[in-house]
Amino acid sequence: MSSPVPPERARPAPLTLDATRVDATPTVATGPKAGPARRKAAFGPVGPRIGRIPVVDVSPVVEAGRWPAKAAVGEAVPVRATVFREGHDAVGATAVLVGPDGVDRSSARMVDVAPGLDRLEARLVPDAPGAWGLRVEGWSDPYGTWSHDATIKVLAGVDVELMLTEGALLLERAAAAATPTDAASVLTDAAHALRDVSRPHEVRLAAGLSTPVRSALDAHPVRDMVSSSPIYPLVVDRPLALAGAWYEMFPRSVGAGYDASTGTWKSGTLSTAALDLPRIAELGFDVVYLTPIHPIGTTYRKGRNNSLNAVPGDPGSPYAIGSPDGGHDAIEPSLGTFDDFDAFVAEALRLNLEIALDLALQCSPDHPWVTSHPEWFTTRADGRIAYAENPPKKYQDIYPLNFDNDPEGIYVEIRRVLEVWINHGVTAFRVDNPHTKPLPFWERLLADVRATHPDVIFLSEAFTRPAMMMALARIGFHQSYTYFTWRTTKVELEEYLSEVSGEQGSWLRPSFWPTTHDILPPHLQSGGIAGFAVRAVLAALGAPTWGIYSGYELVENVPRPGVEEQIDNEKYEFRPRDWSLGDDLGIATLVRRLNEIRRAHPALRQLRNLSVHPTTDDALLCFSRRLDAEHSPTGVEDVVVVVVNLDPRAGHTGVVHLDLAALGREPDAALIAHDVLSGETYAWGSDVFVSLDPVVRCAHVVQIGPR
Repeated sequence: MSSPVPPERARPAPLTLDATRVDATPTVATGPKAGPARRKAAFGPVGPRIGRIPVVDVSPVVEAGRWPAKAAVGEAVPVRATVFREGHDAVGATAVLVGPDGVDRSSARMVDVAPGLDRLEARLVPDAPGAWGLRVEGWSDPYGTWSHDATIKVLAGVDVELMLTEGALLLERAAAAATPTDAASVLTDAAHALRDVSRPHEVRLAAGLSTPVRSALDAHPVRDMVSSSPIYPLVVDRPLALAGAWYEMFPRSVGAGYDASTGTWKSGTLSTAALDLPRIAELGFDVVYLTPIHPIGTTYRKGRNNSLNAVPGDPGSPYAIGSPDGGHDAIEPSLGTFDDFDAFVAEALRLNLEIALDLALQCSPDHPWVTSHPEWFTTRADGRIAYAENPPKKYQDIYPLNFDNDPEGIYVEIRRVLEVWINHGVTAFRVDNPHTKPLPFWERLLADVRATHPDVIFLSEAFTRPAMMMALARIGFHQSYTYFTWRTTKVELEEYLSEVSGEQGSWLRPSFWPTTHDILPPHLQSGGIAGFAVRAVLAALGAPTWGIYSGYELVENVPRPGVEEQIDNEKYEFRPRDWSLGDDLGIATLVRRLNEIRRAHPALRQLRNLSVHPTTDDALLCFSRRLDAEHSPTGVEDVVVVVVNLDPRAGHTGVVHLDLAALGREPDAALIAHDVLSGETYAWGSDVFVSLDPVVRCAHVVQIGPR
């Protein structure tokens, strides 16, 4: 005969849902012999679905556990739940992380973050990649109930000895269960004091309510009626999936040269591109992202500035992939060979850089797949293969893939292609326009690669509607481009920073880019050097992952008329750069310093720790990031406040109203504020006067000194 499981050790089964059923509840017998109650149960819950101490609205949870929430090694994950009970007795809650082996790894007592709403929170830090789980345990808090009631009754002279005796019994029970001898000693001494009738009853009560007693019971609470939520899935990735700095380059432009005597261009190569890697590493980047390096088709090749008429020597768009030299598993001959690529990767690794490759699932009319697998494309009524269109735009040099005619065949081939590049050292893929491909394809592919190569990261370039962007994140993309590029006003940025660092951060990790090779937003076309500086600060400090497109350091801001992209776009021509021209602009120096600051401050490499602070000027934006000492890899609290002048054309002054509680400080605290951009130190309080001239400095990036 088995003994019952003690409430303290009760563990729920993992949450398992059958996605093919609407209610995802256990089936029960139905049919002519099944009674009415049994037939009814088939359409609703079987048995109670709520614990003795209710635990509801647990987060982070994605679609009730349909997909795992996201976390990264070293990330302080905010676990929240609503926990309550009947009557007036106190309740507590514990957040628990369950490791990939099914064993509880860490736990923390939750604290009230919304008084009156029963919303509790704790932060936990996973320490290894894998398929984790989380749950919340709600419990009756007898000490919380006793401390509340005893304070009222004893001071009122009601049931004095009874309340003190009950307190002593409770502390003796807690002492017996406390593992550390110092905690047990504190609790035992307090129990003796509660029983000491020679002392005034106020003194005896104070002993049971002392700070050491409360601290001991915070660490070792008495938990009755423990009731657990289900275990919800949490996928934990390596740190780079959450935080990193990316640099985009077209390898063919690095080392490219024009021969005026012949009027022809010579392409840069992977070998010449490797010569630029030390500069990129010195700027503090973590990832070098290469636009497609595959053979480029010649049929309907685009010329300069997207012209329909290419002239001899025009290199074509690298997104028109495929020629007689090969397809997605090959290298454009003018760039070099796989030996050259391997040498490029080796040099990057020597400099502590990782390589990301553009994954653009589309083909030129010359791609080998067009002849070997015509069923992978859409054939129109006139018998021709359909080229890409986004009316009124036409892309005659690109054939989109059709994933419905032979889904298994096309999946197997693309999975093979990925394996080729992973085997050659690619550890990340920037996926071009994933929102134009079926979601089931991505869900399967991402899960498959994760199973065999869990360190490989996928960045979604999905500038699209919110529903699709969110769905791509939920089904497995590690990171996503965002709407940051078009958020420019104080109100827009306050709302967007709060959005991406809030609950949404449980499934979508934002990657902030001021520009890309496709996008030159209007505010950078006219904002000058200061505009580029402002957006660099916002991108680098507003999200743990950010990136720039090559040439940002040179303030390349001239648009092609009528569109939000650069003139003489690098997609259609060689664009070698003289980096010495940027020495006087200061953007490269700023980018380097921002990446240094990010590496020095672990709070800036977190996502779900941002607070917005109000200011009195519509051009002044203020936000902060804070990481507690117990969650920091350095063991030291890290608090950073950022104040930015969003107007690149004029200086602005105003008052920043700091929420000191969000900074972990008391309401009247005096702050030592060290600006890590300028090196200056200020004395700050809750209301701070700020004056920022974009010509001199566009931002304060302030480290708050220790308490």
